[in-house]
Amino acid sequence: MKTGSASHRLMERFDVKRGLIKTLNVNGGLVALASSYFENIEANGEDSFSGSHGIMTSIIGQYDNGALIVDVTNVPPNFDDPESVKSAMDARKRWTQFLDEATGYNSKQRGDKAKEWAKKASKAKSAVSSARHFMEMSDNLSPDIQSQAEGLIAEIEAALEAKDNTKAAGRGEKLNKLLTS
Repeated sequence: MKTGSASHRLMERFDVKRGLIKTLNVNGGLVALASSYFENIEANGEDSFSGSHGIMTSIIGQYDNGALIVDVTNVPPNFDDPESVKSAMDARKRWTQFLDEATGYNSKQRGDKAKEWAKKASKAKSAVSSARHFMEMSDNLSPDIQSQAEGLIAEIEAALEAKDNTKAAGRGEKLNKLLTS
């Protein structure tokens, strides 16, 4: 998302390897980890921080439901100044190293996990759409099955709203089975 002509703001979600948050908390948690990579880090509560480093004028991060949620504002370096470019490259390197440690996954794995997470949401939405279409077209669907389907659709929509794509996808599979049995 663009917040001005000179800066870019980006909110991202990254899956975190199971058990990593507990392991990091033994060593001071996310705030301590961020402090080892960035400047001016302040704790904003348990497993939540804000700070900055170089071209990243604002970094806000927290763990939420097994994921790392980060909101970063970047400003482009002065590309005519080699030192500015070098500093920007260092900030980018620190960012990548921080993400590796904070998630337990490397860049490729993070990308694969993001695709998987988005695919779960897509499958859940598709299940809702298919179910609604099927229920509109069906003449012999029992009121009990229709009621169960509506309940599952409500659960799927609530899970999607809460950004719980895994739960939404699971309920979507259950919905599909309900209507195909």
